[in-house]
Amino acid sequence: MADTNFDLVVVGGGPGGYVTAIRGAQLGLKTAVVEREHLGGICLNWGCIPTKALLRTSEVYHLMQHAEDFGLTVKDFGYDVKKDRCAVT
Repeated sequence: MADTNFDLVVVGGGPGGYVTAIRGAQLGLKTAVVEREHLGGICLNWGCIPTKALLRTSEVYHLMQHAEDFGLTVKDFGYDVKKDRCAVT
């Protein structure tokens, strides 16, 4: 049977949880993280981080549409989701 004795048990592996677990391990505590679904939680997998990435992509696209306002000339620009490193697929 696996050892189930821990000095620190962190509930939730989101942004606060994983940092807490790392710090506990750095301090020499035997640490476990309990996560219901995906390690990283809502923020990392669906919320804050993916949303910020999509917002940045749309901001760049919008700026390209208005390049002339900045004295720039842009020809034939578009969006290819397969090449977008920020896109959530």
